[in-house]
Amino acid sequence: MEPKPVIKSGEVEVMDGSDIMELVENDKVFSNFVDHKFRDLDRDCDGHLSVKELQPAVADIGAALGLPAQGTSTDSDHIYAEVLSEFTHGKDRKVSKTEFKKVLSDFLIGMAAGLKRDPIVILRIDGEDLLEFIDSPGFEPEMTSIFSELEIPNGSLTDYINKAFEKLTVDKGMPPVLDSWVTSNIIAPALESCGVGQDQPVSQETFLVEFKKVAETVAQRLKDQPVIVAHSENTFDGTGIRRLLPNKFELEKILDTAMKSMPKDPHGRISKNCVRLALDQLASSAGLPPFGAVYQMDEVINESCKMFDVDDGKVVKEDEFKKIVTEILGSIMLQLEGNPISVSTNSVVHEPLTSASTILQPPSSSM
Repeated sequence: MEPKPVIKSGEVEVMDGSDIMELVENDKVFSNFVDHKFRDLDRDCDGHLSVKELQPAVADIGAALGLPAQGTSTDSDHIYAEVLSEFTHGKDRKVSKTEFKKVLSDFLIGMAAGLKRDPIVILRIDGEDLLEFIDSPGFEPEMTSIFSELEIPNGSLTDYINKAFEKLTVDKGMPPVLDSWVTSNIIAPALESCGVGQDQPVSQETFLVEFKKVAETVAQRLKDQPVIVAHSENTFDGTGIRRLLPNKFELEKILDTAMKSMPKDPHGRISKNCVRLALDQLASSAGLPPFGAVYQMDEVINESCKMFDVDDGKVVKEDEFKKIVTEILGSIMLQLEGNPISVSTNSVVHEPLTSASTILQPPSSSM
C-alpha cells in the first residue's frame, strides 16, 4: 500500500482516517507493516522490544498526535509516558511483537476515529484565492475595516501591512503569516520588492494602495511557491460526554481500562493527582482533546478539577476515583454546553505528511 499523495487535484485533500482504517483492516498488509516496524525497532534482534527500543515508536506516535518533542513540555510529557505505558503496562519489561501489534492497532484505530470525527483539510494555497479576494468588490471595505481596528503606536506602514496580513485567513487565500517560513519567504520579499519603507506616513488611503500592491506580489510569490496548509475546525460542546455518561456499560468498560494503567499504592488506592491522566485516557471516547493540546479546554478541565480538589494529593479507593472522574466529566459537559469552545487551526506543512511520523509510513518496497 503506497501512501496517497498529500494533495489531490492540486488543491485540497480531506484526511478522514479512511486510509488508516484500510491499512488496519487488511490483516495481511497490516501484519507486514508491523513486521517491518518491529524489525526496525528491535536493534538487538532478540524478538522483543525494550523500553529503550520503544522510544522511537513513542516519539513517532507523539508526532502523529501533534505533540511537541519529549522533554519540551511538562503538559505533554505525561502523554508520552501514557503511550509507553500502553505498550509496557506500566512496568520496565520487554514487549512482544503480538503486544506491539495490538497496541499499534488500537492507536491507529483511535487516530482514524478522531480524523473521522474531526477531519483535517489539506489546502494548497497558490495565490489564486488571494487574487480573487483582491479583485472582489469586498476587498476595499474589508481592508478599510481591518485598518480601523489596528492600533500600533508609532507604527510604520510596514507594521500596519504585516498586521493586516495576520487578519487574513485561509478562506481569503492567505497561509498563516506567523509561520516563520511564510514570513521570510513570502511576506518580507513582497514588502521589499514593492519598496514599502519604514518611514512612509500611515493613512487609510496610503495603506489601501500599498497593501494591495504587496498583496498582489504575495499572490505571485504563492503561485511560484505554493504553501501547503493543514486546516482543522473543532467544536467542543459536551456532546461526546453527553453520549457517554448514560451508557453505563461503555463508561464502566472505559473506566476499567483506564484504571489498569493508574499507579496504585500497596492497598490498591489511587492518588487524586492522577485524575487528569485518567481523563486523557477517556478523552477520545468523550470527544475531548488530549490535555495540553487546546489551552481553552485545559482551562475548562482545570476548573472542574479544582471543584473536586484533585491536587490535594489524597489517595482514594478505585471506586471513589472512578466516581470523581465521572463527576468531573459531568462538570466539563455542563461548562461546554453553556460555553462551547470552537478552535480553528492552520499549520504550514513543511514536509510531506506521510513522513511526519514514520510509525504511520508503510515501507513502499513491500506494500
